[in-house]
Amino acid sequence: MAEGGDRRRHPQNLQGVLRLAVEAGSASEGPMPHEPLSEETKAWLRQALAEACKGQMDEVEQMKECIKVLRADWNAGRQRDAEDGEEGEEEQESALELLSDLCENLDNARDLMKLGGLDLCVSSLLCHPQSGIRWRAAQLIASCAQNMPEVQSHLLGLGALKTLLQLTDHDPNPTVRVKALYAVSCLVREIEEGLPEFLTQDGFSVLMRGMQSDNEKLRTKSAFLLLNLLTAHPENKDTVLAMGMVQQLVSVLRSTHSSVHEHVLGALCCLAEDNRGIEDCRAPSLGLEELLSQRAQELKGKEESQEELEFCEQLRSKCFQRQPQDDNGMDR
Repeated sequence: MAEGGDRRRHPQNLQGVLRLAVEAGSASEGPMPHEPLSEETKAWLRQALAEACKGQMDEVEQMKECIKVLRADWNAGRQRDAEDGEEGEEEQESALELLSDLCENLDNARDLMKLGGLDLCVSSLLCHPQSGIRWRAAQLIASCAQNMPEVQSHLLGLGALKTLLQLTDHDPNPTVRVKALYAVSCLVREIEEGLPEFLTQDGFSVLMRGMQSDNEKLRTKSAFLLLNLLTAHPENKDTVLAMGMVQQLVSVLRSTHSSVHEHVLGALCCLAEDNRGIEDCRAPSLGLEELLSQRAQELKGKEESQEELEFCEQLRSKCFQRQPQDDNGMDR
């Protein structure tokens, strides 16, 4: 092979082969050379593709081994001491982490579903006594559900959404709650089938309580999902308003300023698109007009807060800006 760039280590899998091809194409500014591939290059390419295909098969085998580890019943047939238990839990946690990495590949996510791995997560691992296994199981479900309608439908059929909402609402471990909400989002956003189940399980109340949590990540993710659902499904605004959501959102706005406030203001803007939402925002007991004026002053000139300021000004305009005819009437 020629000296220089050809001495670099060749990629060992299909992703590496494709990346190398893209890099080569991007680097070519002029016409492509017409020189034929050398025999050495042809041989390497054949070997690389063969290894890549073998690697894909190996990934399925890896998933099967991980499922075996996760199915192992450490209490069956023998007594185990604390050290044995810790070792078993570490193996299960490692297996779940490997599966999450593998299932970033959509084909692997589908294969895991067919192998029964997701059924195991929902039936046993989400309810495991160890929080490290619970949150990793939720993470795996989220990894598999993203952009995969077939997998999403399967998980919904298993009752995963109900369990994940319960974990989001009640689990004593903050990481479990955050990861469970992430999985909820993957099963509800942009999938029509998930929303009716979310409503049946009183999901908006779970989000309301999540925004009142001491966990900043949970607060932010709850507000973000609420904003997303109100934007994508405005037909649910009446349901949310009937829960007293405006009052709850304003109480969150009065908390110490954080990233959650941008999503809260966005949600209030969505709710203020009809008369009932505007009336709720105008309730004198909330003091929202004064709060928005104060917040707008605080945010002006801060480039990183531009979107939050826009929501703030939009809400002020919708709910509290006087109409010209009112001013004219006062002048008369």
